[in-house]
Amino acid sequence: MPNRFASKSKLGRLTMPEPESPPNLDLDDKCMMKFSEDGEEVQVRAQDLEKIEELGRGAYGVVEKMRHCQTNTVMAVKRIHSQINDESQKRMLVELQACMKSDCCPQMVRFYGAMFREGDVWICMEVMDTSLDKFYRMCFDSGGPLPEMFIAKCALSVVEGLNFMKEQMNLIHRDVKPSNILLNKQGAVKICDFGISGHLTNSVAKTVNAGCKPYMPPERIEGEKKVAYDVRADVWSLGITLVEIASGSHPYSKWKTPFEQLKQVVHEPAPRLSHSLGFSDNFQDFVAQWYVVFQILMDFNFQFLDVKLMKVRFLNLTKDYNNRPKYPDLLVHRFLDDARNDHKFSMGAFVQNILGVAERERESVLQNFNTETPVPKLNMSLGRFKTIRPKAFGLFSQRTSLSNQFLF
Repeated sequence: MPNRFASKSKLGRLTMPEPESPPNLDLDDKCMMKFSEDGEEVQVRAQDLEKIEELGRGAYGVVEKMRHCQTNTVMAVKRIHSQINDESQKRMLVELQACMKSDCCPQMVRFYGAMFREGDVWICMEVMDTSLDKFYRMCFDSGGPLPEMFIAKCALSVVEGLNFMKEQMNLIHRDVKPSNILLNKQGAVKICDFGISGHLTNSVAKTVNAGCKPYMPPERIEGEKKVAYDVRADVWSLGITLVEIASGSHPYSKWKTPFEQLKQVVHEPAPRLSHSLGFSDNFQDFVAQWYVVFQILMDFNFQFLDVKLMKVRFLNLTKDYNNRPKYPDLLVHRFLDDARNDHKFSMGAFVQNILGVAERERESVLQNFNTETPVPKLNMSLGRFKTIRPKAFGLFSQRTSLSNQFLF
């Protein structure tokens, strides 16, 4: 069946030169930083930063919350081991390049500056209050699912940020997932972690093995068959992310072998939102597979159809990437348009409430702790005690009551 919106180019047959590596950067143990739009530049030295706590750790380094003693400014500092290997060096330079261009985009974490200290590169950024993976678990633990308008506004911010990366920086993120989407108490939603971002050549990327496998689209898992891909790979990852935060768990079970992943992602039906969760048709439409219906209609030459509107129905979790939308198509979808025009739901109030509930629960447990009671298992990565989440929240009344608390 013909597809009028399939890309004319066969991505798997493209031959491209390797993208040039970002230029080397001359870093010192101090740099000039500006902590606000109208603030003055301040010279910051590495020894002036005081560690508050560790925020995260990975194969290439650690992220710590630090305080600049002279200005009392709190920031997130990613310390990257710059001399591990060539791959580490390349990731570091790509991330630095992306960070330096991110100041113009409110949907990307603000970059303050970078320094070199004791063999590590320190990338200093604004500190956010939580990540989306921790936050949605807190919300489910607190007794209810995420309001749909919260999900819509998160999706809008992420798509706008990814579109900025594509249009202004010529980059594809390649690691879109809940832990790389950050929130603060003011209601801002920002993407982070550009260490494996890929340079685009003729709007396509080439490296296959970059990114988190549970969020990879079929065309990247099939690697050897399709050596090139474009921003629609990140569109799939966003779709998986939205299904996860809406339902309370990742849509795919954990894989024990690469073969299981190949079988489930490539050969089985794409994940869908359960109607029992009570989400609107617009949200269902945003992540569902509508391309078969559209192709049938187009084959019958229904000229009265709005082609631009119908094109966006090739939505996030369409397995054939040629039928998956790109960012401009997503940005005109009604689901994101409603989020853009909504001025009633308060993102800041909702985030503050959920974080406050989590903190109060933790403090309550600590205050009532009895040494004779078995010690509960702490999940410090969530900032709270680990609990068992309900498997399903299908009551629309629960969603409505939770959402209405944050309407102006």
